[in-house]
Amino acid sequence: MKGYPTRIKRVIENLQKLPGIGVKTAERLAMSLLRRSKKDSIELAQSIKDMVENTKYCSKCRNFSETDICDVCSSPNRDKKVLCVVEQPEDFFAIERAGEYRGLYFVLHGSISPIEGIGAEELGIDYLVKRVKSEGIKEVIIATDPDVSGEATAIYIARLLQDSEVVVTRIALGIPAGGHIGYADEITMVKALEGRRRIILE
Repeated sequence: MKGYPTRIKRVIENLQKLPGIGVKTAERLAMSLLRRSKKDSIELAQSIKDMVENTKYCSKCRNFSETDICDVCSSPNRDKKVLCVVEQPEDFFAIERAGEYRGLYFVLHGSISPIEGIGAEELGIDYLVKRVKSEGIKEVIIATDPDVSGEATAIYIARLLQDSEVVVTRIALGIPAGGHIGYADEITMVKALEGRRRIILE
């Protein structure tokens, strides 16, 4: 990045911190911001600032929200007896885009991975189990990614709930093995939910 003025260099370096953004892409984005009208670029910067300062976690489902309890959790039109467990907010939004699921959610913000030092405590699984029992949830749909850590997380949660009366199901593998739910299209997501199966523990 030799030759760039300090302020441009700083923007490029910050853009590179975003996933999937390399040096060349960061440079193109910075140049694009400078070529746009000042009004548009400042509006983008302000919207990012506003998002970061005013977005928090819903106290019930742990998804991103601008209020203490998000619109989904507070809606009287949702099925309060069904809870879908997802890894990331992107997965939450992918399922919502499909437009078929009418229950509630719980966002883990990751999956169990001993190598990365991520365990049940970091994922809020204890709170999940308490919520299931205290709210009289009848079905827990586990919609973690179909990879090693996602499967391990699904089995772990199922084991914690096996002595309760709740039915624990796993979404069907319309999602390709090793794939990510957040990238699934609406039709695949609907089929995966419709084809969910009960988790049978040995």
